Amino acid sequence: MLISKSLSRAPQDRTASPGKVPVKHQHRLEIEGLRGVAVLLVAVYHIWFGTVSGGVDVFFVLTGFLITGSLVRTVEREGFIDPLAFLARLAKRLFPTAAVVMAAVLVGAALFLPRSRWTEVVADTVASALYFQNWHLALNSVDYLAQNNGASPLQHFWSLAVQGQFYLLWLILVTSAALIARRGLLPLRATVLLCCSTVFVTSLSYSVYLTFGTPEWAYFDTGTRLWELALGGVLAMAVPHLRFPRALRFLMGWSGLIALVLCGLLAPTELPFPGFIALWPTLAAVVMILAGTTDYRVGADRLLTWRPLTRVGGMAYALFLWHWPILIFYLEVTERVRPSFSGGICVLALCLVLAWVTDRLVETVVTRTTKRSSTSLGSFALASALLAPVLVAALGWQYQLDHQARVLEAQSQNSALYPGAAVLADPSLAEGLPTLPVYPPTDNARESTVVETDDCNVGVQGSEPIICTFGSEDAEHTIALVGSSHSRHWFQALEEISREHDWRLVTILKSSCHFSAEPQMLRGEPFTACIEWNADAYAWMETDRPDTVFTMATRSDPHGDGAERIPDGFQERWHQLDELGIQVVALRDTPRLGFDAPECVDRNGRDTCTARADYSLAAVSPIDAVKGEHPNVTFLDLNDYLCPSGVCDSVIGNTLAYHDDNHFTAHFSRSMSLLLEPLLVDAIS
Repeated sequence: MLISKSLSRAPQDRTASPGKVPVKHQHRLEIEGLRGVAVLLVAVYHIWFGTVSGGVDVFFVLTGFLITGSLVRTVEREGFIDPLAFLARLAKRLFPTAAVVMAAVLVGAALFLPRSRWTEVVADTVASALYFQNWHLALNSVDYLAQNNGASPLQHFWSLAVQGQFYLLWLILVTSAALIARRGLLPLRATVLLCCSTVFVTSLSYSVYLTFGTPEWAYFDTGTRLWELALGGVLAMAVPHLRFPRALRFLMGWSGLIALVLCGLLAPTELPFPGFIALWPTLAAVVMILAGTTDYRVGADRLLTWRPLTRVGGMAYALFLWHWPILIFYLEVTERVRPSFSGGICVLALCLVLAWVTDRLVETVVTRTTKRSSTSLGSFALASALLAPVLVAALGWQYQLDHQARVLEAQSQNSALYPGAAVLADPSLAEGLPTLPVYPPTDNARESTVVETDDCNVGVQGSEPIICTFGSEDAEHTIALVGSSHSRHWFQALEEISREHDWRLVTILKSSCHFSAEPQMLRGEPFTACIEWNADAYAWMETDRPDTVFTMATRSDPHGDGAERIPDGFQERWHQLDELGIQVVALRDTPRLGFDAPECVDRNGRDTCTARADYSLAAVSPIDAVKGEHPNVTFLDLNDYLCPSGVCDSVIGNTLAYHDDNHFTAHFSRSMSLLLEPLLVDAIS
C-alpha cells in the first residue's frame, strides 16, 4: 500500500523507531467504567427525561482519546499504519453488532410500527449501514429531541456515522503527521498534538457559530462534532506529560463524575447542542480521565472500576444500539409519550439482556469466522458481509413498497374509485363507493406532496425568496401563490386551475413564514429570516406586479375556539398590495386534526380518524369581522366542505387528505380544484 511503503521506506528517527521510543500502553479499567456511566446516562435520560445527557459527547471524547493513542502507538511500534488492518479491526468490532440491531429493527418495524413509518425506517437502515445517517437526518432537519413516539428507531445511529467518518479522517491525519515527523520537522506526538489542537479550535468555533444559526443541522454535522473527538486526541498526546498530586486527582475524579451526571439535569435546555454547552460533558470526561486511579477507598475511580459497572462499559456499544429502538417500540405498543417508571425499568432491563446476548453471540460468531481469514482484506470483507443481508432486506422492502405504490397510483387515476374532494361537492358520489386502500399510501404520503414544489420552497433558515413560474410567460393573467406551507399545499389545486384557464402561476413560498407585514416569531425568538424573506417577496410584488395574490386569510391554532385570527400584519400587507393595484384572494386557513393522519389510519382505520373543526378554527369565522374593509380582497372559505357538520375526515373519497396533521397530500389538493375553481374564477373576473 502506498501509505505503508512511503512510511516504511522513510529514514528512522527517535519519533518513529520502535527501537528508540518505548511504547507503553496500559489498560485503564476506570475508562471502561466511564464508558458504562456514559451509556447508562444516555439510556436513562432518553427513557425518562427525553433530554440530552452528555453521554454521547463522552463517547466522542473517549473515541478520540483511544483511537489517537492507538494510531500513534502503531506508528511508533511498526513505523507505519496499515489502513486496511486498521479498518478491518474496526469492522470486526462494529459491523456485526450493528447488523444484528438493524436486522431486528426491520423486523420490529414490520411488527410494531404503522405502515406510514416503513419508508422512513428503510431509508434510515441504508443510511445507518453506510455510515451517513447523520447527514441523512441533517438534510431532513430532524429534531433529535422530538417526541420519542414519532422518532425513527435508528435515529441514534447518527453518532456512529460521525465516529465512522472520524476514523477515516484520523487515519489520514495521523498518517500525515507521521510523514511530517519523518522529515524531522517535529516529533510525531508533537505533530499529532498540533493537528488535533488545530481541528479542536476550528471545529469548536464552527460548532458555536452554526449551532446558534441552524441548530437542527448543527446537531448532526460532523464538522460541529469533530472538536469533541479532537479533544480526546489532544488529551491522548498530553496525558503522559501531565502529573497531578493524588489528593487533587481524588477531587478531580469526583468533580468530573458529579458534573457529568448533573449535565442532563442542570444544563440550560434553551441552549442548543452542541455549541459551547457541549464543553460541559466533554470537559467532565477529560477531568475524569486525567484523574486516573487514586487507590483511595472512596475515590471516584473505585466506583468506576466496580465490576458490574465495567461489565456494562464492556457492552456499552451493544447497549447503546439497543436502547433506542426498544424504547421506540415500547412507546409505539403502549401508545405513550414517555414510559412510566416501571415501564422504563423493563425497557432498560430488556436492553441490558439483549446487549449481553448480542455481545456473546457476536464474539462467538465473529471470532470463529475471522479466524478463517489470515489477511486484513479477508477479515474486513467477512465483517462487512454481515451488513449485506441487512442492506438487501432494506432495499428489497423498499422495492416492494415502491411497486405497491405504483400499482396503487395507476388505480387512483380512476376517479370513480378515487374521487377525492369530488364527494364533498357531490355527496351522492360516496354512495356505493367501495372501501379501497387509501391513496397516496400512508408510507409515502409526504413524498408525494413535496416533490413538485421542493425546489421552489425556502426552508426555515433561508431568507432569499425563490421565484418559480408555471405556465406560459405570455399568459393574460398572473396569479402568485405566496406564504407558508399552508399556502403551499394548495399548489396542486392552483396548478390544475391555472392550466385549465391558461394562467401564469408564480410561487413564492417559505416554511413557517406567513406573508405578513409584521415581524413573526419562531420558537419564541424573532424570526429574522422570515422578516427578510417578506421584505424581498414584497419587493418582487412592487417590481413584477402580479394580477392576483393567493394567500392565507387567517391563522389557525390547536387551542380551541377563538384561537383562529387574522393577524394585523396580514391586513397591512393587503393594504400595501391594494396601493400597488394588486388583487388578493385570501383563503381561510385549513383545519388541523391534532393527530398524524397516516399513522392514525394505519393504527385505527379511517372511520375513527376524525377531528372537530373547532379544535383549531373559531366558531365564527374571523373573516366576518373584516369584510368590506379591504376592497381589493376576496375572501374564500372551503372549510364547510372539508368539515361537514363540524367534523373533519382524514380520508375523503378513498383519498388520504392529510400527509401529517395539518397539510394536504398532493392528490387531495389536486382534487380540491373542483371546489376552488368556480370561487377563484369568480373572484378574479
